Amino acid sequence: MSDAIKHECGIAMIRLRKPAQYYIDKYGTAAFASNRLYVLMQKQINRGQDGAGVANVKIDTKPGTRYISRYRSIEPSAVNYIFDKINRKYKKAKKIGGHDALTDGNWLKENIAFTGEVWLGHLRYGTHGENSIETCHPFLKQNNWRSRNLVMAGNFNMTNVEELFDKLVQLGQHPKEKTDTVTVMEKIGHFLDEENQRIFDKYKHQFSNEQITQLIENELDMARILRRSCRDFDGGYAMAGIVGNGSAFVVRDPSGIRPAYYYADDEVIVVASEKPAIKSAFNINFNSIKEIQPGHALVINKDGSFAESEIMPAREKKSCSFERIYFSRGTDPNIYQERKNLGKALIPQILKAIDFDLKNTVFSYIPNTAETAFLGMIEGLEDYLAAKRREVFVDGKPHMGDLDELLNFRPRVEKLVSKDVKLRTFITNDEDRDTIVANVYDTTYEVIKSGIDTLVVIDDSIVRGTTLEKSILTTLDKLSPKRIIIVSSAPQIRFPDCYGIDMSKMKEFIAFRAALALIKERKIENTLDQVYDACNAHPYSTENFVKGVYSSFTDDEISEKISEIVTNDDIKAEVKVIYQTVDNLHKCCPDHLGDWYFTGDYPTTGGMRVVNRSFANFMEGKTVRAY
Repeated sequence: MSDAIKHECGIAMIRLRKPAQYYIDKYGTAAFASNRLYVLMQKQINRGQDGAGVANVKIDTKPGTRYISRYRSIEPSAVNYIFDKINRKYKKAKKIGGHDALTDGNWLKENIAFTGEVWLGHLRYGTHGENSIETCHPFLKQNNWRSRNLVMAGNFNMTNVEELFDKLVQLGQHPKEKTDTVTVMEKIGHFLDEENQRIFDKYKHQFSNEQITQLIENELDMARILRRSCRDFDGGYAMAGIVGNGSAFVVRDPSGIRPAYYYADDEVIVVASEKPAIKSAFNINFNSIKEIQPGHALVINKDGSFAESEIMPAREKKSCSFERIYFSRGTDPNIYQERKNLGKALIPQILKAIDFDLKNTVFSYIPNTAETAFLGMIEGLEDYLAAKRREVFVDGKPHMGDLDELLNFRPRVEKLVSKDVKLRTFITNDEDRDTIVANVYDTTYEVIKSGIDTLVVIDDSIVRGTTLEKSILTTLDKLSPKRIIIVSSAPQIRFPDCYGIDMSKMKEFIAFRAALALIKERKIENTLDQVYDACNAHPYSTENFVKGVYSSFTDDEISEKISEIVTNDDIKAEVKVIYQTVDNLHKCCPDHLGDWYFTGDYPTTGGMRVVNRSFANFMEGKTVRAY
């Protein structure tokens, strides 16, 4: 994606189902779980590079010994930094316990941190606010009773933090922060405390307090806790947690907005945000990896048993389509095919835009995540040419050109754009910064027929259009083509996201800027006032009033205006921008229909309120996010 945006986060969890000695004997290392978690996190590094954290919980330790360990970091290579520190624990074990210490599972668990059965890792993108150690997951809620401790990490955003915060206050709590992470953890922690109390009351006349503690740890009902905790949540989430007794869970929102997958055998239970990470870490088949269903939680009990339980009734599945278009690794076989299909689906629009003149058209892509869609686009062109040959040579339809040329013709494919990773854009002077931005991308010369060829370049998505305007088009125009056609494998982004992607300010969207320009041109500025009045008059409405900003224009009219906006006065070539249609997006990704940033159809009531508030903020000149 040329317009880089921060997004999502990544979670990784491992629950060992055998004693520590089992893994030492079978795999020859005391760091079996640590090594696998490292791979899980490195294979999801695309999901978060602002920080990372790892927590580990030991089960059934003796009183007086530490059983929860945690490291967090915002170092440039946070994952490596954390696991270097963990690995030093094993070196320390050898120094303290002698040569045989690393082969004694019981000794390691009693004496060395990060040798427990339950592991939780998190990768963070700081989409909003500060980036500090204190904002890194996992978060920890501590208590002197093991079964009241809670470690949490997640990939989520809540749209109703204010409401959740007020509920905590009404319960008599005094939350230290008004953030969704803290609020969510405190809410789950509250019902964890109540569950502890419920079991205590059940046995208080039958057993000693010490005996009841063990009964609580064994009988803790995490599914019940989550049902009571999550009923007020509005947002997209995949939240993972570990209780101090060793119970663990991963819970997913009812619309399935945020992803979560798991694998289980008799040795381990593994959870991650992406399937390829699990496959890489444990070398298993993709068909062995399951998706946690929307509205469900994977609950892992203290004894290692597990089940997927319904927490909230599932709604229509609206998993984030940007996961498929861009965010997730393309090594997932389903995502790989979907991205190819997205490129192929654009062929009719592309052929029309180039007047079917393939002979004088060169095809390329914006590196590097658009490469898969590019492959699909070329496949689609090959299919088109095969169909044309079939019409002539099989069906006998007349052909005006040379038959040998038709038989042997192949699409012209070149790598025209490459990114110069050595250039940096942090120069403070605005004028100089624009000069550097314009040269971040480099191009391949002497492959374009000057003034004759059309360039077709595909990108994952065009969000803000700034890189396109200040860099890519300028770079491509140096080749002196007749036309430049930029193709987006995603539809026009018109509305803000509030479920975990850094797209919250409407004025930054190139599609919104295009709509504003058209409104001004046609002198219908009262449209903006009408939408603003509706947003203010009905702040709790579940109707997206902002759709009215776009309702007077066709998709093509918006695209044409975008083409004008991104074409500066120095560009000599004719520029055209083409976007994927929403219908084609749904056909290419039929199981992942989360499209609110394109259509404005948010899967939760909170999302509808956020978009209206976001527009009101724009009209009032406020630059804060709307949730």
